[in-house]
Amino acid sequence: MGRAGVALIVLGTAACMAEPSDDATPTDDTPPSPTTDSATTTAGGATTSPGAGRHRWHRVNIGFVSAYLLYRSGEAVLVDTGVSGSEGAIETALGEIGLGWGSVGHVILTHKHNDHQGSLEAVLGTTGAPWYAGAGDMTAITASSTGTAVGDGNRVFDLEIIETPGHTPGHISVLDRAGGVLVAGDALNGVGDGRLTGANPDFSEDMDLANASVAKLAAFDYEVALFGHGEPVQAGASRLVSNLASSTGG
Repeated sequence: MGRAGVALIVLGTAACMAEPSDDATPTDDTPPSPTTDSATTTAGGATTSPGAGRHRWHRVNIGFVSAYLLYRSGEAVLVDTGVSGSEGAIETALGEIGLGWGSVGHVILTHKHNDHQGSLEAVLGTTGAPWYAGAGDMTAITASSTGTAVGDGNRVFDLEIIETPGHTPGHISVLDRAGGVLVAGDALNGVGDGRLTGANPDFSEDMDLANASVAKLAAFDYEVALFGHGEPVQAGASRLVSNLASSTGG
């Protein structure tokens, strides 16, 4: 992409299948080992990661759904795009961290639902960025440009893709392995007071798969978990997910 940094936002969209590009490269899918120096969280909701290769995050709260910017050295990855008309809130959030649309180098969709992919076309029209989603959701995503199907073993600008089906067939989560930050989309939900729960059964297509995805996420290490719905968990998140997996039998 020719840029030095990266940023990430969480929301959603729709499109056609394509082969992974050079920016979506295979990676070792062994769960990460614990990090020795944890990130520090500011009151504004951004995590400053002291080590090289780590990202900072910034929440875009759009009513009942949230997006997140993971960013580093002036470049951003947008994960999900929110409901239709969310591009103004995303632009404002970029400005809050000193970035603009030109900093958005990639767009990742966690899944096909309209509250996560509603502003995809507006974002793509402004940024011209490539976009990515899970293979199982690609046919339900509509966009003027062709997206790239990604899953386990792929990275998008050093962010690791984890297949977490159940809420939808192609649901994916995004992990900043170095910084210990997980963007879980709707595979998990925040319930306040530093707590979380699994996928919402009222809006999920396969709860057995959804529970298995919770158990899968429990095998990784991360301090922070960010959700499409609910308040982020900013400490001890992977431990909470492990406890949840034990209780659901995922």
